[in-house]
Amino acid sequence: MSQENAILIGKKPPMNYVLACLTAFHEGAEEVVIKARGRPISTAVDVAETVRRKFMPSASISEVTIGTEEIQLREGGVKRTSSITIKMRRKK
Repeated sequence: MSQENAILIGKKPPMNYVLACLTAFHEGAEEVVIKARGRPISTAVDVAETVRRKFMPSASISEVTIGTEEIQLREGGVKRTSSITIKMRRKK
């Protein structure tokens, strides 16, 4: 899987990310990866469920990975941020 099928969730409305997922699937991608850190994690879950339930029942969630990423601060400290990666596959 190439990184061009990775959807990074940010501050935009959820439907923008749903459209990005659907576009990737309709262009022939077998797998789409939805990634988020921090507060947008709930948006990432909403996007995956919206794609699966409303727009593309032929898609399934194949893997969910949660974790904590450490970010180096300019002041020299370390900040820990929660992260999620959701892999969606097209059912055959």
